Amino acid sequence: MVPARRLALTEFCALGSGDERLNDGPMIRVENLRKAYDTRLAVDDFTFQVDPGEVMGFVGPNGAGKTTTLRIIAGILPPSAGRVWIAGSDLEEKPIDAKRHVGFVPDTPELISHLTVGEHLEFVGRVRSLPDRDERARQLLDELGLTDRRDHLPDTLSRGMRQKVAIAWAFLHDPEAILLDEPLSGLDPRGIRSVKDTIRRRAEDGAAVIISSHLLELVEVLCDSILIISEGRQLARGPISELKEKQKADATLEEVFFQITGDGPGAESP
Repeated sequence: MVPARRLALTEFCALGSGDERLNDGPMIRVENLRKAYDTRLAVDDFTFQVDPGEVMGFVGPNGAGKTTTLRIIAGILPPSAGRVWIAGSDLEEKPIDAKRHVGFVPDTPELISHLTVGEHLEFVGRVRSLPDRDERARQLLDELGLTDRRDHLPDTLSRGMRQKVAIAWAFLHDPEAILLDEPLSGLDPRGIRSVKDTIRRRAEDGAAVIISSHLLELVEVLCDSILIISEGRQLARGPISELKEKQKADATLEEVFFQITGDGPGAESP
């Protein structure tokens, strides 16, 4: 039996390669999103959008609600309230249409133990009916430095290599809405560079990207905008340059984060 979590993640493989967008507005649109567990609000009234070509950093302390939010946008978790649109399709009313445009990379790679690296991509390419799946797979394996691991099983790979396989799996159908939860976990410097370059290429081609990461240096270099949350609440949202200017001219993103969240020496309560 396939574990429930893995089933939820692999269901994207049966959604096809994506249809035409319904409009020219935001690629990802979230309105009044809430998620409650018993009496605890994990996500409390989030509203934001990510445009085509925009890379948004999604940051906050542990337990702030980042992973929960990404899983709701990906269609893995149901929200308690609120709405999500992907490429103009309402995730609740037209889940299949919305999910066709999504590429989701979880914080822990969810791979199939008996499939090699190449077979992972062959599997997703076949069930999505991608006519050029072999060429797409070849390009991604080369782009992510996985060509020489094509015939390896997941258990023989390092944590960083498994992370890159999960990214290749999620990117094979050229998703227009990319959700990345700690995408650089376990990667060495060469792997970090290849993944950063891969993310940049997708954004340059018009994908909307959300990156959840504790690596503020990565967010500052790679992202155009940022959403800062804490304890399920939105604290700040906007271009990184504007948020930095509001603190002080030479502020780093780390200093901005501590000032807004109230964490760290000299920080003010939000």
